[in-house]
Amino acid sequence: MADITPEQLEDMLDRAAKKGASEALREIGLQDEDAANDIRDMRGLLEAWRYTKKSIWATTVKMGTVAVLTFLATAVWMTFK
Repeated sequence: MADITPEQLEDMLDRAAKKGASEALREIGLQDEDAANDIRDMRGLLEAWRYTKKSIWATTVKMGTVAVLTFLATAVWMTFK
């Protein structure tokens, strides 16, 4: 059994982690110098998607509220007509 110092073990773990991270990035196509820009673009798209979902939900709720209020106003108008 080989004796490994804590420093050697930490160095081996650091190298393994860096190699694993590099391989993972290579597998998903983020190994080049444009990777940082690609990730920023993906974050921007994700933010835009989240904003769009929130806007669609808010618009749907507003349309439902307007529809109910229109129905009530029409019913009241028909009653007093």
